[in-house]
Amino acid sequence: MDTSEFWTVIEAARSAGADKPFAEALVDELATRTEDDILRYQERFDEAHGAVYRWDVWAAAYLIGGGCSDDSFMDFRAGLIGLGREWYARAAACPDVLAEHPAVAAAAEAHIDEIVFNEAVNYAASYAFERVAGDGADFYEAWNEYSASRNAGSEAASEGMGEDFDFDDPDEMRHRLPLLAALYLGDTP
Repeated sequence: MDTSEFWTVIEAARSAGADKPFAEALVDELATRTEDDILRYQERFDEAHGAVYRWDVWAAAYLIGGGCSDDSFMDFRAGLIGLGREWYARAAACPDVLAEHPAVAAAAEAHIDEIVFNEAVNYAASYAFERVAGDGADFYEAWNEYSASRNAGSEAASEGMGEDFDFDDPDEMRHRLPLLAALYLGDTP
């Protein structure tokens, strides 16, 4: 599965409508594919997930979530992927642009801090794999074999996380993420 097909899977799940949560629609979409396709999806997911493992993205998650632990940051990055290719690309280029996402803006106004965070998306491939492969199938065993055969993860995942800064410093957050800070911290220092 190439990157384009990966995003096709994400968009197909997104277009499932409001009938079910995105993560469930994603599992359903993946379950229409072969075991190998699901493993290749996971490879692309890990690449997209790792590409936004950066301090500036974490800072955006921190503002949106009213704080953000290591585990929560995993869920935020999964949710960012779930927003679709366009929003993912925009946020990867400049996380502050998330202030323009309608759901983020509405959540800020309503003081909802769970928007974008989507833990279940992290496990969609494993749920779909087990559905396709049947009871007793072990996604993680299959994934370990697959990734070992592909040397997945053997190359450096990124150039680093960028510059670290103090998420609890409102002035620093306003400087680095002015749009999100305006939504979550207010316009005045």
